[in-house]
Order: sequence, then structure tokens, then C-alpha cells
Amino acid sequence: MMDMAGGRLRQLVEGMRGQRLLVLGDIVADEQVVGRAATVAREAPVLVLEEDERTILPGGATNAAANAAALGAAVSVCGVLGDDAMGELLRERLRAAGIDVAGLVVDPARPTTTKTRIWAGGVQQQVQQLLLRVDRVSRQPVEGAVLEALMSRLREGLRPTVGRPGAVVMSDYENGVMHRTAVSEGIALARHAGAIVVADAHSDLLRFKGVTALTPNQPEAEATLGRSITSPAELDRAGADLLAGSGAEAVLMTRGREGMALYTHGSAPLHLPAQRREGVVDPTGAGDTVAAVFTLALAAGGSSREAAVLANLAAGVVVAKVGTATVSADELLAVVDGWAGGGAAE
Repeated sequence: MMDMAGGRLRQLVEGMRGQRLLVLGDIVADEQVVGRAATVAREAPVLVLEEDERTILPGGATNAAANAAALGAAVSVCGVLGDDAMGELLRERLRAAGIDVAGLVVDPARPTTTKTRIWAGGVQQQVQQLLLRVDRVSRQPVEGAVLEALMSRLREGLRPTVGRPGAVVMSDYENGVMHRTAVSEGIALARHAGAIVVADAHSDLLRFKGVTALTPNQPEAEATLGRSITSPAELDRAGADLLAGSGAEAVLMTRGREGMALYTHGSAPLHLPAQRREGVVDPTGAGDTVAAVFTLALAAGGSSREAAVLANLAAGVVVAKVGTATVSADELLAVVDGWAGGGAAE
């Protein structure tokens, strides 16, 4: 496999504390509703759930931000909220997590993007089954005064001062913020500020020319390249094509149960097995965790290979949790110790 000591990975996790990170992208409120199955509805053959719990979690770009904050980074977000109660709830949730929300812009013409997941609980209210997801979203491109305000907030967040971010994550959920103008100007501003730039995008990865790294999942890579990946050779060819087409220094492709694959210039591909094949509760938002951990590890001075290993370990933690979860520094350090102790650094 690879020669990598657990002590070095621990050093990088500790080095994430205090790193300055800005997240630009689509702001999403993830609403989790958990109910207990009570009966079957009279009007249709469907379950009736009695609601026991309703929570609002940071989703989309704010999930990447929340993961970085949980690892001790100093995090700010830039994006667009609606002028509604959900937007205010999410703003307060971010503040409570220690995230700087000065870069958020309110657009009265669109709702705060909200994804409501309805879960059925079982014995002792353990969450057992996701039943339904309902999305409230506008996919119209952010334009005019709202776009100008967003770019102004981004420039302010990246201004060349002592406290400027060392890294930027661009998080695209195809909700209207990360169109070509925002992408090109955002990359230019971040690069001018000397920041590492990592793009985590759902479509058209080659828009992000000049970023440090891309962190797509396999379906996103396939959609960009216009072809399926059905063999190891096709996988490696896809990684090489994304590297060449984007001009990025690295491409980290997540592959669900198949793990991850890292592509860099001048090195052989690194294939990492999934850290948790059994006991997966909810993969929601795991890609945001990967983007945050990979970016912070690079900012802390890690190589792309070291950052990929840490991102893979972190993903194994969050998929065992319900909803858009985060991984703390202590949790990540614990799995690093287990990984190293298990002889994974051969």
C-alpha cells in the first residue's frame, strides 16, 4: 500500500486547528424529522408517523463549513439565503457552531434551500428507515444585485490581511450560486489571495479550471466526461482526463462502498478501500466531509496522499451517523490511531 505513519497523520489533524477556511457555495438547510410509526392511514395505504423530533442541520456548503469548524478551523461562509424563517434558523445554527456568517446574502426572491428528510424510528426511537425527502429549492442563477453583493462579501472575506483564509472550498449543489461568473471570479479572487482552492461540484467539473483539487464522486465524474466507468482501467483514465481538463493538482474521486481514488501528476493512482462497508446508517453529506478534511489537511501542510487518507477515514465516521453529520478532531484522531494500529500503513 503506502508508507505513512500514524504520527504524521495525527500531526496533520492537530494542524487543522486554527486553519482559516472560507466556504463559497449553495447554502442548504437539512431538516431531519423523526417519527414513530403509529398506524396506517385510513385514506391511503401509508404509514402514519407521530413526530418525535425535528432538527435543522447545516447542509450543502454549510455542511462542509460545519465539518471544518468541528475540526477546530476558523470558518466563514459565503452564499445566499432566502428571507424566511428557515434562513434565520440556519444562520443561528451556524453562529452556534462558531462559523462566521458575515458572507451570507439574503435574496427575498428565493427561498432558503431546504431538504426535509422524514425518518421512521423503531424500538427506543432508534432511527431505522428514511421514508421520504422533500426539497424546497430555486435553481435560478443568482444574478444582479444579489450576485454583486455576494462577490463583494467574497472579496471582503479574501482581502489580503493577516487573517485571510488559507483555503477555500467551492461547494456546488446546482442551486444557482455556482454558475460560471461566480466560479471564475471566485477562483481568481481566491488564487490572488494565495489560497488553496478545492472544488466539490455536482456537475461540469471542468468549469473549475485552475483550482488546487477536485473532489467529485464517481457519478459526477461520469457526467462531466460523458461516459460510464465500469473497470479499473476506465476509472484511472477518467482521473487522468479530469486532471488534464481542469488543470488541478489533484483529483480525489469518492466511490461509495468502493472507497476513493486519488490522481495527481507524476504519481501512480492511489486507491483507498472504504473504511466502513457495514453499519452504514446514512451517507448524506459524506462528500462534504471529504472536501473539508482533504482541504484542511492540505492547508496544514499535508501531501495530497496524506490528505486523501484522512478524508477517507473521516468519511467512515460520518456515514455511521444520521443526517448531515460532522467528524470532530477527537473522533478523527481515534480512527487514525486504529488505522495505524491495524497495520494500514504498510
